[in-house]
Amino acid sequence: MRIFMNKAMSDYDPSHDAAHVERVVNLTQKLLQLEMSSQYDSTVVILSAILHDIEDHKYLALSLTDKNPPRVVYSALLQAGAAPELAQRVQTIVSHVSYSKEKKDPNTVTHLIENGFPELALVQDADRLDAIGAIGIGRCFTFLGAKGKDLGGPWTMDSAMEHLRDKLVQLEGTMKTEAGKRLAAARTQRLREFERWWAQESTDDIDM
Repeated sequence: MRIFMNKAMSDYDPSHDAAHVERVVNLTQKLLQLEMSSQYDSTVVILSAILHDIEDHKYLALSLTDKNPPRVVYSALLQAGAAPELAQRVQTIVSHVSYSKEKKDPNTVTHLIENGFPELALVQDADRLDAIGAIGIGRCFTFLGAKGKDLGGPWTMDSAMEHLRDKLVQLEGTMKTEAGKRLAAARTQRLREFERWWAQESTDDIDM
């Protein structure tokens, strides 16, 4: 499925590229080890991590709207020989990893995690961990450079800092697993430190 993922995401900018996916896979494996729970299906976890950004709304064609959601992951897994049940489980998880989707409908995410899809918690946490800390800062500015002009509003570096304050520092509070919460706390501290440096340098109040 990595070959499929690389091909499907070949036009994505570096903030959401194959390297991001591999970091999420590694973080998911780390969380899987730290949580030490038998409730997780490792196959479902890894496949969901590999495929979690295939249907990212930020990169889909405009014709693929919420009223006509794609099932690219399900179809790809079936073509690769996966059982329909496995394909459906992974499809359900990747369709609910999104922070923005959870913000709109948090009850659905909670219901899924508590009723047969615990792997969603691991993949969400891993994806959000890669959005914070030093890597997260780099991805934030990369996305601004690639997509910021199309989003409307000012196209300045301050827009990235606004995103950092409004969303990224809030991600720690959305972590589901205990291991994810611990890792997020450390990475969020790095965000706050960077924010302090930014404010300091922006006002020319630099220690000499």
